Amino acid sequence: MIQNFVLRKIGSLPMSDATVGTLLMIVAMLLLPVGDTFAKLLTGTMHPVAVAMWRILAQAVFLIPVAFLLRKRLRGAMFSPIVALSGGLLVISLSSLIASFSVMPIATAIAIFFVEPLILTVLAGLLLRERAGPRRLIAVGVGLMGALIVIRPGLSTFGWATALPLLSAFAYALNMIVLKRASVTRSALTVQCGATIYAAIGMLVLVGGLSMQVVGNMVPPAGQLWAWVLILCAGAVAATSFVLIAEAYRTADATALAPFQYLEIVTATTLGFLVFGDFPDMFTWLGIAIILGSGIYIFHREGQADTSAPRRKRVAR
Repeated sequence: MIQNFVLRKIGSLPMSDATVGTLLMIVAMLLLPVGDTFAKLLTGTMHPVAVAMWRILAQAVFLIPVAFLLRKRLRGAMFSPIVALSGGLLVISLSSLIASFSVMPIATAIAIFFVEPLILTVLAGLLLRERAGPRRLIAVGVGLMGALIVIRPGLSTFGWATALPLLSAFAYALNMIVLKRASVTRSALTVQCGATIYAAIGMLVLVGGLSMQVVGNMVPPAGQLWAWVLILCAGAVAATSFVLIAEAYRTADATALAPFQYLEIVTATTLGFLVFGDFPDMFTWLGIAIILGSGIYIFHREGQADTSAPRRKRVAR
């Protein structure tokens, strides 16, 4: 298994837990857009909802044996209402993002999606009563302005589809709130396994409720073996990435890892250019720079807050 190989190689080096966690996060962020690239290729022959369904099912296929191998790190109830909610949010987030891939470059969709840390800052204040100072709120506003530059309402060639990455970002940010609640009594691996199973069931129910015209486009055309290979690869990449992220958060502080999430934009832009010939225009780059700057500033402020506060024992995630 890829993740076991990475964990063994990194674990054999003389490094601190924080360094290991950082390296795991970097590998995960570089892998995630690879799965997105597979998904975008699949939308050329299948409905986006079908791509999301198969990706989640394949992810479950690969994640279950990984969970068995790492069963000592499973803690708490895997099946419960809060984990089911996480699975439902995963369905919304992944389906919306894959749908956006079908109509716009990956780099553009990911750039819009990365308003997620900004949305998370606002939701944490509303739902978790985590106080955000005026500077952090200003950074959120600036980041949203960057998103508007990328989206360019009324001027963008992608029209209403630019709302899809925003919906995905909102669902993902809300899922982070849910995960934080669930991780109080469960490990992150437990939540991820349970949420993936719930999401797989949810996607099957969703597909069952669609029209026959859409359902007819749920499987790759006959003879397209490459599509099934891409589905399996997308599931393997997703499962590997999530396990690496769980291991990263288990060994390093969240505020130290958060800025490395933006490496996903680098990989997405590179793969978008190499595979699809897409390259962001000047305004998209400007918006990306603003979103990156505001997000990194927020994480910098979080790091300062954590340094000034008494250090607490980290909960396994």
